[in-house]
Amino acid sequence: MASHYEAPIRKPLVLGDKGYHDVTVDIAFPVEGKANKHWWIVFTIALAAFLWGVGCIIYTISTGIGTWGLNKTVNWAWDITNFVWWVGIGHAGTLISAVLLLFRQKWRMAINRSAEAMTIFSVIQAGLFPIIHMGRPWLAYWVLPIPNQFGSLWVNFNSPLLWDVFAISTYLSVSLVFWWTGLLPDFAMIRDRAVLPFQKKIYGLLSFGWTGRAKDWQRFEEVSLVLAGLATPLVLSVHTIVSFDFATSVIPGWHTTIFPPYFVAGAVFSGFAMVNTLLIIMRKVCHLEAYITVQHIELMNIVIMITGSIVGCAYITELFMAWYSGVEYEQYAFLNRATGPYWWAYWSMMTCNVFSPQFMWFKKLRTSIMFSFFISVVVNIGMWFERFVIIVTSLHRDYLPSSWTMFSPSFVDIGIFIGTLGFFFVLFLLYARTFPVIAQAEVKSILKSSGERFKVLREAGKPLYTITKGGKVRETILSVGENAGVAERESSDHQPALSLLRTIGTFDPTKNSPDDLKKVKGIGPLMEKTLNKLGIFSFLQVSKMGEKEYEMLDALTETFPGRAQRDDWAGQARKFLNLDK
Repeated sequence: MASHYEAPIRKPLVLGDKGYHDVTVDIAFPVEGKANKHWWIVFTIALAAFLWGVGCIIYTISTGIGTWGLNKTVNWAWDITNFVWWVGIGHAGTLISAVLLLFRQKWRMAINRSAEAMTIFSVIQAGLFPIIHMGRPWLAYWVLPIPNQFGSLWVNFNSPLLWDVFAISTYLSVSLVFWWTGLLPDFAMIRDRAVLPFQKKIYGLLSFGWTGRAKDWQRFEEVSLVLAGLATPLVLSVHTIVSFDFATSVIPGWHTTIFPPYFVAGAVFSGFAMVNTLLIIMRKVCHLEAYITVQHIELMNIVIMITGSIVGCAYITELFMAWYSGVEYEQYAFLNRATGPYWWAYWSMMTCNVFSPQFMWFKKLRTSIMFSFFISVVVNIGMWFERFVIIVTSLHRDYLPSSWTMFSPSFVDIGIFIGTLGFFFVLFLLYARTFPVIAQAEVKSILKSSGERFKVLREAGKPLYTITKGGKVRETILSVGENAGVAERESSDHQPALSLLRTIGTFDPTKNSPDDLKKVKGIGPLMEKTLNKLGIFSFLQVSKMGEKEYEMLDALTETFPGRAQRDDWAGQARKFLNLDK
């Protein structure tokens, strides 16, 4: 078996007897079909929460920040807690999209689209809180380096809050471009399937004129790799910069060098938990169980378990360094977290973030859909408590006992947070109804190596297609269910294979021996097997290919479109034939 294939021991990433057309229909269904009753119920609840939040924001801006529960001692509280929490949730999208793409992890292909969308929507929520917290949000542009024509207004480049502006804006723009680039083939698919002229026009504009030519795919792959290379450092830099908001201060409990890696691990931790939460719901509502499988859920649970363990180590390191430093203020800050007035928040954080992910060591639990959903929700709650504990417990008791005070959120604080949750789910629900939630082109690219149908056929030693003496194409099919097995049938759906062999000729194994097609540049072991299954075994057949034959070959293989023409397989084959003569 060629190294390009997954080992037989691995579970398939696409379940069922799925062909290329089945993938298109399944992924286009949520966009083309009508929203069901459950979607409307959830959307109505999310919209009501969003409108409540909008009302609280308007009340805050018109009245002043005094409507919040802030005070002189705890001047950062609910708002910055929510800001850091939302930024952390956005981290998983970039990690799944960029980092796993660079590492060629195939399991990302069913979940990357929704993770990227979640990144965009969560960063939008995060950006709201610093703007509102300014007190005068209509002057928010003052945090940007503006030209001197506006007057002698200079931003403080030494401020970590200014670093946040650059980090978040860069993170949002790169993630948005990355997300949109990946959507182009899917927009074109919806455009070509659209019936209404208006819908066809809209998706035609969104797809930027995508035609699926070899040049389109070449540029698509190049841009995706470049954007992945740009986005990967952002995974580390953005939350590192957010951690500097705290670590560059002299407040006990904040002034520590472990904050950057600790915040990055925590962000990935909470981000994967939110992806898990959303995908478990979406796979059921959109009937995508064949594409978002239990294996995907298990792999995400493993990441949650690992990052949760890293976060737990960071908690222990903080406690150890506070004790080892001998600084009584630092020691008291952590003692106050565990035994002070906010002890309930600290132990909620420890229970949710340190203890609950350890259940994922058990395979039976991490492959349970309901248990995974429960733990994902628990982790998101715990990560919110972590940010609350870091901010509030470190501020409410500082160096001067005379300034000690307590913080409690007002209804406006709570209302704005609930409003951002509603806004997030409104955006996500609209996205699920208008955008393909799975990258169908990428899923198709792994279908022959990670699809259940093709894995069973390979293990049974059966070719995908065979040509009979009468010139008819016989397709090997997999029956799924109680009477599972392998059978053959004559197929009229694969006329391109028949037409291709009629043009370039058939191969008779009784008269000739097959050539080593891997000598042709661009044909590897995997492609040679694919060509053999189509009935192509000799240099003579390859040498007869022209533009029309190349197009038929691309339609049959659906891998690396245009590569045969770019590498001039026919010209190379003719050279080998001349050498043979």
